[in-house]
Amino acid sequence: MTATINSLPARIRRSARISGRFVLRSGMVSDTYFDKYQFESDPLLLLAIATEMARLIPAGTEVLAGLEMGGIPIATMLSQVTGLPAAFIRKEPKEYGTCRYAEGASLAGKRFVLIEDVVSSGGALSDSLAKLRADGLEPAGAICVIDRQTGGREALATHGLSLNALYTFDDIERA
Repeated sequence: MTATINSLPARIRRSARISGRFVLRSGMVSDTYFDKYQFESDPLLLLAIATEMARLIPAGTEVLAGLEMGGIPIATMLSQVTGLPAAFIRKEPKEYGTCRYAEGASLAGKRFVLIEDVVSSGGALSDSLAKLRADGLEPAGAICVIDRQTGGREALATHGLSLNALYTFDDIERA
């Protein structure tokens, strides 16, 4: 991948990459963190990301299912770019109202893809996959903005879920 100062990976790096000591969701410690809320809260950068991510959506997808919390703005913008409806997957079902963990467009009987921001161990996707499968729902795959290349893709493959990333950690670091 050839990156320029104004390439999308470089823009993501400038916006979201921070250095320090960080404990990731997986429990791993890293000296690099991608503050995804920085690129998700920038409307022009998020639009550019969604426009590029649209090519990763599997053919025949009917619904984009964003994981709480970082996958939701990406799924929403992808919905705008593609015209596909969006669903939002909570970490836990609501304790009031509908008491659902999946909101928005129905996933029942639909071909859907899971949307995530940054994947490290794949834990959030695995947790969501277990809930969905318990309800007889099977995603066509998962896509994310950044694969940190720390075992998430491989862990998800053991559960039969493919992961496609717009960029890898290395792509962003080289930008």
